[in-house]
Amino acid sequence: MNLINGKAVAQKILLEIRTEVEKLKLRGHVPGLAVVLVGDDPASRAYVRSKDKTCHELGMYSQKFELPAATTQEELVALVRKLNADPAIHGILVQSPPPPHIDESAVIEAIDPRKDVDGFHPVNVAKVVLGAEDAFVPCTPLGCQRLLIEAGVETAGAHVVVLGRSMIVGKPMALLLMQKGPGGDATVTVAHSRTRDLAAVCRTADILIAAIGKPEFVKADFVKEGAVVIDVGINRVADASTASGTKLVGDVAFAEVAPKCRAITPVPGGVGPMTIAMLMHNTVQACTRLAG
Repeated sequence: MNLINGKAVAQKILLEIRTEVEKLKLRGHVPGLAVVLVGDDPASRAYVRSKDKTCHELGMYSQKFELPAATTQEELVALVRKLNADPAIHGILVQSPPPPHIDESAVIEAIDPRKDVDGFHPVNVAKVVLGAEDAFVPCTPLGCQRLLIEAGVETAGAHVVVLGRSMIVGKPMALLLMQKGPGGDATVTVAHSRTRDLAAVCRTADILIAAIGKPEFVKADFVKEGAVVIDVGINRVADASTASGTKLVGDVAFAEVAPKCRAITPVPGGVGPMTIAMLMHNTVQACTRLAG
């Protein structure tokens, strides 16, 4: 069993990005990312801190907006429009999920598609479907694809089962894997909670990508011998043996699944670090395009 080290791959990508940032600076351009957080969700706050810290480490410009939970839809959209017009900002990310009174779709649609480094704007979704080269692809599926490439996992002709159908991971992941070229050319099945005999469908996969959002949902009987498993899940569960009383687990029951796998990502240290690395990649791409 080969452990796919997302942390190591992410570090390699960040080194490449630092070089790109230095080249842009020589031309008078500094990639700028604005991250907007509404409310005080602890996990979201931690993500925002991590993104801000990574920007500074790469020599990028970062603006962090931490807004109260009572912020109105109009106030949030007004901030997004202000950032759209700010030439120092090349990427805009509104941390998900916002408070219930905020219409997340409307906020995403307010972002300039050229600055939509999360890849959720309808224009970028359409571009991913069309296979357009200038599409911004959501960071987590883009990171999963890069992990497969870096680990030397051949996707061409492989049967991939994507477990989960969200717009954040499942749907864009399937589209990426179907595209022509490296990390693509796969035969893809999208399975989900309503799929009949889900374990049997997952067992047909050469590559299983678990993004269903349920802790340790994928058991040994979901995986065939010699499969590759990419675990997208990040779930905090109770664990009395730790100082915090909790631990992070994926959507895959790692201990029982790993022995059957040719390769597998751990949680933490698998897909998670790749998501932030690909966000930085998208921001540098946005800067390059907007700089002309």
